[in-house]
Amino acid sequence: MATTVNDQYGNPVIRHKYTADPAAIVHNGTVYLYTGHDEPPAGVEDYAMNDWLCFSSKDMVNWKEHPVPLRATDFAWASGDAYASQVIERNGKFYWYVAVSHGAIAGKAIGVAVASTPEGPFTDAIGKALITNETIGIPGENKINLDPTVLIDDDNQAYLFWGNSQCYYVKLKENMIELDGPIQKVSLPEFTEGAWIHKRNDWYYLLYGYGFPEKVAYAMSRRIDGPWEFKGIINEIAGNCKTNSPAILDFKGNTYFIYHNGGLPEGGSHRRSVCIDYLYFNADGTIQKILMTSDGVQAVAAHTTRPIGTTHP
Repeated sequence: MATTVNDQYGNPVIRHKYTADPAAIVHNGTVYLYTGHDEPPAGVEDYAMNDWLCFSSKDMVNWKEHPVPLRATDFAWASGDAYASQVIERNGKFYWYVAVSHGAIAGKAIGVAVASTPEGPFTDAIGKALITNETIGIPGENKINLDPTVLIDDDNQAYLFWGNSQCYYVKLKENMIELDGPIQKVSLPEFTEGAWIHKRNDWYYLLYGYGFPEKVAYAMSRRIDGPWEFKGIINEIAGNCKTNSPAILDFKGNTYFIYHNGGLPEGGSHRRSVCIDYLYFNADGTIQKILMTSDGVQAVAAHTTRPIGTTHP
């Protein structure tokens, strides 16, 4: 059963737990927000992430928490570490692409879980990793397979992007659990991690963590296979947190920029918190710089019909 966890304006949007690496979808008029979960022991400055969390809202302000839908150890082949992830819906099922530590093979791997409802519970869809170090031909790399992001294009072709220090992408078959072609590379300035793929008005947008500590930059293309044109930094370093993980959500006439900072008491790079602010586009399709606020976003009315991402609320 879902439990109300926040019913007031302001960032961070979740305040009773440390949350990170956000992703969100809209299903039947409800937003589902998926996050990582920072829980290092007191006095420890390191990542301790064992499960992912799911929250839902009908207005972007009142959030309800659902029972834990997925843990890293739900993948029998994984040894732990619930890193960045993204959920996408296809053919009535919900697919959750996650980065975890591989149990049998050194380094991180990307797995995929599936559920019949957006709040889960989710289960391992294939019983093995979808992407490993061997998949990309770099067996000794430790963290290359991080931060999966998925887009189903207008022609119904699905694509998976991911990476750390190098951005990769590959086509997915319609079943969403098999690769459909060779793995390709995307060359982006100062690419660190945290890729997010988005499409609007025939433009493809690829957001990512830029440098370290991480700012958020983006590139644009008319084709998903490039060429990509670097457009610059849109989000500065988020508070007292060295990482950032951007997501974009269109909902009821607004476009939202979802990210994390270290804004809660005792927060920081290993105790992060998800925040939401507005995202706006210029007439030429480029993205305006993000204004990070403590006020956050306003509750959105059910009848909102404003063109997405074009005017201030």
